[in-house]
Amino acid sequence: MLRNILLYMTMAVLALTQQGCSSDDDTFSARQGEHTILIYMAAENNLTSDVMRNLQELKEGTRQLSDNNNVVIYVDRSSSKELPWMARVSRGQITDSVSLKDMGISDKDELTSDPHVFEDVIRYAFQRYPATKDYGLLLWGHSTGWILEDDIPYTRGFGVDNGRNDVNSAQGKWLNVTTMARVLKKLPHLKFIFADCCNFMCLESIYELRQVADYIIGSPAEIPEIGAPYNTVVPALLSSSDNFAVQSADMCFERKVKGLELPLAVAKTSEMEQLAQATRVALKAVNNELSGGFPDMTGIMYYYYRNPKFFYHPEYNVFYDAGDFFRTHLTEADYQSWKQALDKVVVYKKYSTKWNTDKKWDTFYGNNFTISPEKEHGVSMFVPQSPLSGDYAKYNLDIQQYEWYKAAGYKEVGW
Repeated sequence: MLRNILLYMTMAVLALTQQGCSSDDDTFSARQGEHTILIYMAAENNLTSDVMRNLQELKEGTRQLSDNNNVVIYVDRSSSKELPWMARVSRGQITDSVSLKDMGISDKDELTSDPHVFEDVIRYAFQRYPATKDYGLLLWGHSTGWILEDDIPYTRGFGVDNGRNDVNSAQGKWLNVTTMARVLKKLPHLKFIFADCCNFMCLESIYELRQVADYIIGSPAEIPEIGAPYNTVVPALLSSSDNFAVQSADMCFERKVKGLELPLAVAKTSEMEQLAQATRVALKAVNNELSGGFPDMTGIMYYYYRNPKFFYHPEYNVFYDAGDFFRTHLTEADYQSWKQALDKVVVYKKYSTKWNTDKKWDTFYGNNFTISPEKEHGVSMFVPQSPLSGDYAKYNLDIQQYEWYKAAGYKEVGW
C-alpha cells in the first residue's frame, strides 16, 4: 500500500489522549451485537502517519450505525511510547481501550505480524464483542499478495512490522497469506475480508482463504496512499443488504486520488473450487497449444511490477490479469467456458484505466500493455516462466506452497 507520511506529528498528541492503551476497568465485559467487524491496522512501518486520517473517518462512519454493530479496531503504530492497543468505536467515540497486556498477550517485543498475535487479537475481539449474525475482518497495511516472505524488501505477505523505533526499515516481519489462512481456520467464520492493502485480489490468495470467509473484497493492483474512505465503507460493510460487498466496493471506488481510479473486485469464495477445475482444463489447453515450454506474456495486462530498480525488464512482471492471460492463449470457445467459472467468483468489479504506483506509470505499465474492459477481469494469477529470468526461479517454487498450485493443475502441465 502506498501512503504518504502525513499528518502524524500534528495529530499524535491528540491520538494518545483519545486512544490510550490502558483498560477502562479490569473486568472483561462482553458486548453482544448483530454484526462485529475488526479493523486490523498494521502500521508499525512507514504507514504509521496515515492511521489518524482513517480513524477520524471511522469515527464519522460509526455515527451512522446502530448499537447492534460492534466496530473494533486494533492499532499498532511506530512509537517507542505507544504500545499496540484495541478499542471499540461507537457513535464517533473511541471507548474500552485495552493493551496487548490487558488482552493477556505479552507486549514484550511482540509484532503485529506474528501469527499468534494475529490469532489472539482476533479471538479476543470476537469474544469480547460477539456477534449473533456475522463477523468481518478489514486488513489495513502493506501487502504484496501471495508472494511469500523472504529477505527481499517489499515482496512479502501482509502487515510488515518493523519494530517500534524503526519507521522506514523494510526488514520487518510479515504475515504470509498461507499462515493467515491457517490461523483464521481456527476462528469464527467471516462473512467477509476487506483488504485495504495492495495486490490482494489474486486467485492464489482468494483460494487459500476460501474456507474462512464468504467474500474477499479488494484490489489486484497497488492502492493509493489515502486508502479506503472509512466513513462510508464501514457502514456499507455492516449493512444488512445482500449487496453489502458491492456497496463497499462502490464507496471505495468513489474516492479518487490525483485523478486515478482503482480496479476493485468482489470475490465469492464458494465458487473457487469450480474455478480451479475450469483453470485446470484451461491450463492443459494452453499447454497443448504451446507444445510444452512457458507461455509468451507479451502485451498481457499485469497489476504489479516487482523490480525496485528504475528500469524495465518484462521478467519482473508479477500478478498478470488472469482473464487476459486465458483470453490471449485460449480459443474463444475455451476462454468463454473458463470465463463462465470466473464470473461466478468475481461477482462484481470496478474497471480502471490507471492506478497509483510507486513506479513511473508510463515506463513500467502504460507502454507495455493496453487496458480495456475486455482485458481487465479484476483478479490476477501467477503464470510461471523460465527460472532463468528475473526472480521466477524463486516464484516457481513459492507458488507450490499454495493450494491453488495443485488445484489449478500447474504441476500437470509442467510449470
